[in-house]
Order: sequence, then C-alpha cells, then structure tokens
Amino acid sequence: MAVEFARDIRQDSEGRVTMGGDKNYDTHDCVERLRDLEVTPHVAQNDTSRSSAIDGRTTRHQGYGISQYKRKLVEEIFGWLKTIGLMRKTRFKGKERGGWMFTFATAVYNLLRIKNLVGAAC
Repeated sequence: MAVEFARDIRQDSEGRVTMGGDKNYDTHDCVERLRDLEVTPHVAQNDTSRSSAIDGRTTRHQGYGISQYKRKLVEEIFGWLKTIGLMRKTRFKGKERGGWMFTFATAVYNLLRIKNLVGAAC
C-alpha cells in the first residue's frame, strides 16, 4: 500500500519526495521499492532484533531527524485519542457514526491544545 501511495505522489510532484512511516515499513523490500521510485524513505529504524533497511544514506541527513521528531508528535495525538479521547474501542458502529466520534475527539484535542498554547503565551 505504501508503494502505491508513493507512486501516486511521485507522479504528481517534482523534485525530492520523502515518505515517513513506522517500524513496520523498515523492510528491505519496501525500502528498495521506494528508492526505485525515487522516494526517500523516512521510516523509523527497526533494529531491535535484526538489521535495519534504513542506512546512513538516509539517517545522516538532518531532514531524517526532523521527520522522526514530527512523526513522534503525530503519534502523541493518536495516543491521546486512544487513552483519553475514547477511541481505543469505539462505541459506535459504522463509518458515519465512528467518523463523527473521531471528529469530535480531535476537536476536543484541538481545543485543549489551544488552551495550553494561549496559557503558555500569557
């Protein structure tokens, strides 16, 4: 799925393209296919029990570190939605009602962020 998504992005853009992902995308096959499409894979390294497919060609650049930092920020949002926002197991069935709950939970998250940002500025 990631390769098809990268292929679509590659066709629509010019210049360097990067694509982020979690540790599940750190496989030699996926990384090689993304590089064949001229897409730089900014996936998290999975080197706990094996060698990572992401090597120094990618990790030596400052953009890789920035990408991993931004990925962590996004993951924090989903962590909040699962623990506080009641999204670990939805109470509603169907895309419409489940989507409504997701929209509501993300709106609450945004309101809390605004409150915290305004409070920090004062």
